[in-house]
Amino acid sequence: MKLSGKEKRKLRAAGNRLKPEVWIGKEGISEGVAETIENSFQTKELVKIKLQENCSLDKNEAAQILAQMITAQVVQIIGNTILLYRPLPEQAEEFLRCCGFLFRTYPKIHQTGG
Repeated sequence: MKLSGKEKRKLRAAGNRLKPEVWIGKEGISEGVAETIENSFQTKELVKIKLQENCSLDKNEAAQILAQMITAQVVQIIGNTILLYRPLPEQAEEFLRCCGFLFRTYPKIHQTGG
């Protein structure tokens, strides 16, 4: 699924209010980092990741590796911060909405085939 410019703009706006949930340091991208991001995507569609100054990876390279590892879309790379998007599965979204935990501040992005 490829995000349109309009969709990315809305996601970037929603991501501005987020605080980084995952920090990547000198160890780089490990299985633990990928697992932490996966866990975040269980209840969220947007995850902000911060590359610390001692990280040896290039920010663009790190973003692409993470996006491939966890099947997500890179929304934005600004400074040493990466914003990733992955839509919630329908069942999880419905459960979170029923429990009052889903407060999406942007319209749902509809997946299209192809």
